[in-house]
Amino acid sequence: MEKQVVFGGGCFWCTEAIFQMLKGVSKVEPGYAGGATSNPSYGQVATGRTGHAEVIRVTYDPSIITYNDLLTVFFGSHDPTTPNRQGNDIGTEYRSLILYSDQEQKEAAEKMIKEVQGSLTDGSSVVTQVLPIGTFYPAEDYHQNYYKTNASAPYCQIVIEPKIEKVKKRFAELVKQ
Repeated sequence: MEKQVVFGGGCFWCTEAIFQMLKGVSKVEPGYAGGATSNPSYGQVATGRTGHAEVIRVTYDPSIITYNDLLTVFFGSHDPTTPNRQGNDIGTEYRSLILYSDQEQKEAAEKMIKEVQGSLTDGSSVVTQVLPIGTFYPAEDYHQNYYKTNASAPYCQIVIEPKIEKVKKRFAELVKQ
């Protein structure tokens, strides 16, 4: 039986492309969550006034890839110590965020955060929020499968491609062949 998890790790074009590569992941859907505005648009979320973050909803088969594997890739593919920023993307909509659907996911996320925090040697702190999912709002159609349909675009080449290559090397055993 498939399960779902929602992650916010900066630009959802990047996180979507990363999680689409993983074994056991059947669907990755960019969207908005974590805020109070109903049915927000990309333009509204980009203002930083909706409370929503750019997120991805990952549907996966836990018999192929575990929730902890997904957490490991999540923490290994973005900077969980930078509040409201990933690279050149700045604002609350780019915050590090895990939205859980049950107590098991919450506890595993909190445990992983403690492990990541314990591994930091530079005095920084993990700022990833762990919150109940609430409502997930799918992003507009042009955001869906963005990297797959726009791989030659400059943003994809300059920002997304290096992240993909990093994940392929670091987590090769979890990447689809």
